[in-house]
Amino acid sequence: MSGTETRDGAAPLRLAAADEADLEVVSGVLQDAIVPIGDMTFRPERREFVFVANRYRWEAEAARERVNAGVTFSNVVAVRRRGIDFRTRDRFLDLLAVTCEADGEPGRPVVELTFAGERAIRLETAGLLCHLEDFGEPWPTQWQPEHADD
Repeated sequence: MSGTETRDGAAPLRLAAADEADLEVVSGVLQDAIVPIGDMTFRPERREFVFVANRYRWEAEAARERVNAGVTFSNVVAVRRRGIDFRTRDRFLDLLAVTCEADGEPGRPVVELTFAGERAIRLETAGLLCHLEDFGEPWPTQWQPEHADD
């Protein structure tokens, strides 16, 4: 096993999203990720919103595994939240989807991170740019997320 492969021989994911189609791929990869509130932060001086997600490895069909992924949204000019108290740093959120919409101004897309329990984070951007990178070794989990349409 080289330093860039997991136990199953797959390379850790490294994705970039610069448009809505790219972001749909990132959303699919992050579906059902567990996100600790304490591992999310907005860095206004760098115009970045970053978080660490414990994501289910949907791409590893035979293995039921999770892996940590770092996610960075660049060009962020404002962050809004609904139903999330950032003082409860020891709590976890279940990420359902990442979506993007134009907010009336060309070139200023809005990204929404939708979590279970009607919680959300809205990122107002000066241009969509997202990076996701797995880190560390995947670990087995006995629970595969289920959805009503499965």
